[in-house]
Amino acid sequence: MAQKTLRKLLLSLSVTAVLTCSWSGSVFADGDQVEALEARVAELEALVYKLLQNQEATNEALEAVAVESVVMDAVEVATEAKVIAMMEEHQLEEAEKVHKHSYKFGGYVKTDVMYSDYSSGTVAGGSIGRDFYIPFTVPTGPEDASGASYLDFHAKESRINFKSTHLLDNGSKLGTFIEMDFLASGQGNELVSNSYSPRLRHAFITYDKWLFGQTWMTFFNVGALPENLDFVGPTESTIFGRQPMIRYTSGGLQLAIENPETRITAYQGGNITADDNTLPDAVARYNFTGDWGAFTIAGILRQMRYDNNASNVDDLIKDTTTGYGVSVSGKLKVGAKDDFRFMASAGGGMGRYFGILLSNGAVLDADGNLEVIDSAGMFGSFRHFWNDKWRSNLTLGYSKVDNDTALTGMGATKKASSVHVNLIYNPLPKLDFGIEFMLAERELESGDDGELTRIQFSAKYGF
Repeated sequence: MAQKTLRKLLLSLSVTAVLTCSWSGSVFADGDQVEALEARVAELEALVYKLLQNQEATNEALEAVAVESVVMDAVEVATEAKVIAMMEEHQLEEAEKVHKHSYKFGGYVKTDVMYSDYSSGTVAGGSIGRDFYIPFTVPTGPEDASGASYLDFHAKESRINFKSTHLLDNGSKLGTFIEMDFLASGQGNELVSNSYSPRLRHAFITYDKWLFGQTWMTFFNVGALPENLDFVGPTESTIFGRQPMIRYTSGGLQLAIENPETRITAYQGGNITADDNTLPDAVARYNFTGDWGAFTIAGILRQMRYDNNASNVDDLIKDTTTGYGVSVSGKLKVGAKDDFRFMASAGGGMGRYFGILLSNGAVLDADGNLEVIDSAGMFGSFRHFWNDKWRSNLTLGYSKVDNDTALTGMGATKKASSVHVNLIYNPLPKLDFGIEFMLAERELESGDDGELTRIQFSAKYGF
């Protein structure tokens, strides 16, 4: 367009020059003036030619820039497409990682405020019985015995855990879980910082149908445990504990061998903890589930062994006996939201598995032989939802130990019982505030007994 304009300009100048020369020839007779005009026209033509040359160079440059712009646009489009493809590939890889490998951090923070009144005797500060209900820590005495009352605050039940799940290339599934809290800590006091050391609760690996590590005893059905503000609830009648094991699970069937440990009663009284076992505790369990709820039956067979390694033959005690137990438990749905939880257990030599050391598994006779101690107990707990925010639990528990007092003496626990009732407010998901009343009683073979009356307030948030 510009080139055409310049050509028109050149033509106009030429015509003008010719006309000027003709006009000049008729008016002026001086040849010098004509030469000057011709020279001027030549200069103009040269100028126009130069402008035309510059315009062609400019056009070539513009055309090159246009070509380069098109190329750059194509490169930019290709680069953007490549980046998008790479991002999509990365996202697919990350999604695949999330699908194959997942990690979760969880736990809860819980604060407990407890007012405890003991009818007989005192309980030292720092005792685990001040943190939650353990029957053997309830002091006993005659009817006229004096007791003591305490107010305790603690957050030791708070816990943290970490879980991972991995889908392996061979099609197998691998999982890990580790958890800790701060109960039963030997470190810390209430004078300044209330600092308590963590303790290991769970640490295990799962691989397909196998479990290796520490977790709930297979003999214990944690799903039947009542919803109490107390850490355990009806402890005296509960199979309870955690320990290392190897467990196989197939559908509802569970088979396990677990860490053995023997705690026995010395002849005429006193406790002996022996670590002399040569065989693992063996457990078989079956879980039934349905729309109605869940039901579990479990059995245990265990060795109890004691060797005092006395150098004197007359004092040497070395004996082994067998303990066993059966437990049925479950959680049954009642109506739309309510449920009933229960557990009933009995056996000879259940010992540490039952009631958190309510009794020992065996007792030594005068000749150094081990005799199993029979025990049994049961609890029932009904949970009722008043509405979407409020719920309550009523729990009753009872247990009995069949001691041979000629061997155990009169200081062994004969029976224990407890009643718990609570009211829990749930203003937000995973946030609970509750208050609970508990009355527990322990009686010895001698007839001495003791009661624990406790009012507990708890605030808990799970994450």
